[in-house]
Amino acid sequence: MTRPTGPDSLLVIVPAFNEEGAIASVVSSVRRHLPGVPVLVIDDCSSDNTIPAARAAGASILPLPHHLGLGGCVQAGYKLAYELGYAYVIRVDGDGQHDAGDIPRIFERLKTSGCEMVIGSRFVAENGSRTGTVRWLGIRFFRAVLRPILGKPVHDPTSGFVGVNRRALDVFSRSFPLEYPEIEALVVLQRRAFRFEEVPVTMRPRTTGRSSITGLKSLYYIVHVLLGVFVNVLKYDRRFHRAQRESSRKPALNVATDTAGNTGRDAGPNARPNAGPSADRGVGG
Repeated sequence: MTRPTGPDSLLVIVPAFNEEGAIASVVSSVRRHLPGVPVLVIDDCSSDNTIPAARAAGASILPLPHHLGLGGCVQAGYKLAYELGYAYVIRVDGDGQHDAGDIPRIFERLKTSGCEMVIGSRFVAENGSRTGTVRWLGIRFFRAVLRPILGKPVHDPTSGFVGVNRRALDVFSRSFPLEYPEIEALVVLQRRAFRFEEVPVTMRPRTTGRSSITGLKSLYYIVHVLLGVFVNVLKYDRRFHRAQRESSRKPALNVATDTAGNTGRDAGPNARPNAGPSADRGVGG
């Protein structure tokens, strides 16, 4: 990987785990729609030919020494992008479901809106996207949970088709949810008063491999994400109230310091001399 040049430098990251059947077409599609934009595949310790397939398609590779899961994989890409100095990063999944033709629209919204995050959404414009019944119910559930926390609706909270700017990179390179990170990441940004927007995109059905959220994992997913959301809310609320208490103490300390200083200064030229016993004795000499 090389360091970027220019103020609008973009890196496309592709987290991948055993995606040899789709990764080459994903990389080739990104390069076709965004010629000259570097593509970084973060390989989460795959046991198949994901790395050689991605490299042959023209991607740079960040091989992880241990299997970290999706969140750790994405954070590794964010951290490298931040250290190299990229201004924007857009994440594309390695299974081929995200249409690289939508990346320029996400990138343009990132640059023009000033938002820290732009989400590629299947549902924001009622574009006819469909998903399984269980997943759809989960999406509706998390919409309802997130609405009062975020202060605004989010139509596709589980979308991994996400772009972030450098301010969000700074946060995510230091702290990022390790499992199922999409929903928790929204809460982390909101607690820092960052903003997000959604743009309509199309998503294709997976053609190879299988989803990491299947069967009984759906229940685990819901419980795990709910716990993560509420932990983040409590953590940042506690920090907020602590910061408020500390800021309220500072004026009081300043007043006390000023009062003490003024008392000492008042005993100067304009202060009346002490009329105590020793002064009387001096006069009576």
